[in-house]
Formats: sequence, C-alpha cells, structure tokens
Amino acid sequence: MTDDKKSKPFKIQIDKNEYELDNATPTARELLTLAGKTPPEHFALYLKDKGKPQRLQLDERVDLREPGVEKFVTLPLDQTEGLGAGRRQFSMPQEDADWLENLDLVYELVAEGGNPRVVIYGWPVPSGYNVDKVDVNVRIDPGYPDTQIDMVYFSPALHRVDGRAIGATSDDSFDNKIWQRWSRHRTGTNPWRPGLDSLSTHFALVDDWLARELRKG
Repeated sequence: MTDDKKSKPFKIQIDKNEYELDNATPTARELLTLAGKTPPEHFALYLKDKGKPQRLQLDERVDLREPGVEKFVTLPLDQTEGLGAGRRQFSMPQEDADWLENLDLVYELVAEGGNPRVVIYGWPVPSGYNVDKVDVNVRIDPGYPDTQIDMVYFSPALHRVDGRAIGATSDDSFDNKIWQRWSRHRTGTNPWRPGLDSLSTHFALVDDWLARELRKG
C-alpha cells in the first residue's frame, strides 16, 4: 500500500500562518516549535474548532487526518493561561460573560482607579484602515446594564488609508497605554434599551461605526 502522507503533506494554520508537515499526529510541543514558539513550555496551543477553542497539552497528540483539525492559535503563558483568561478585576452580567467567552479573542476586565473597562484584544477591523485588527475597550459605568455603554477606545489609533481624517477622536490614557477615543453616541431614536442592550449589541454598533466611517467622503 502506498503511503500518501509524504506525497501529500498536511496543511495547517497556526496564528494565521500556514505550514505543511508530513507527520499526521504531531504533539502540541512539535507544533509550537514549528511555529517558532520556544520554549514551548512558555506557550499554550489551542485547536480552533466550531465551538470553544480546545487547549492541547504539550505532549498531547492531535490527529490531522480528522475533519476540521487544521487551525490552531497560540498564547503566551506569561500573559494568559487561555483564550479569554487574564485580569478579572470586576464581574459582568452572565449574558456578557458568555458573549466574551465565545468571542475566540483574549479579553480582560480591568478596573483602574474606579474606572472599570472591558478590554478585547485583536478586534477585527474592516479593510480601509491602517491595521486589520486592533485592541479595543469600553467603559462600564455604575448602574450597568441599566445605564448605557458609550463610545469606544482603540489601540493603536486608527487611521484611514486614504488619508482622510477621522472626526471626533481624542487621546485617552488607560492601563499604561494611550487609546484613541471615538466620541460616538446613541441618538434619541436609538437609545440604550435596558434589558435588551448589552456588550454584544454595543460592539455591533462599534462595527457599524467602523464601516460607516469608511463610507464618508
């Protein structure tokens, strides 16, 4: 019987970088080394499945012949122990906590000087800006979720690649970084709806702000 594995390498993706390998059952340690994440003990490897990302132990083998086993993501353990893991300095309502856990992005709940914010790392940005992903935070004011989430903060600062200025932005210092504040607000016809609006609906609005900005002349 002919061995197809050498003539047809397995194609995988680690942190959006593509690799080929002949071994059908590599360990997480081997995949981390392949991706240049050394020493592997300082990193975690996750299999990106349709559900919640699955962490692989260093010497655990993964079968690349199985359907859907092709995309992986790494995280440095000196910053986080898993997707969604990090600083948890305050709590959010269960609906928001569930939404954050299902994002497939690293997030933190950071309270600095009585100023709690949800920070999400690597939020996707539409084509037309200077970056394709950005760190983003929103402020959680007292009384939330009955009180609204307002505005949004980006790092690094976003710029349009066509050189046109983005209006109503300013610098904001938080968590030892300078963020770009976008002063965007709900209107009287689109008010905050207690019991309906949440992090998920606010970030849907953020996506709309990002897309709408690019449609401006």
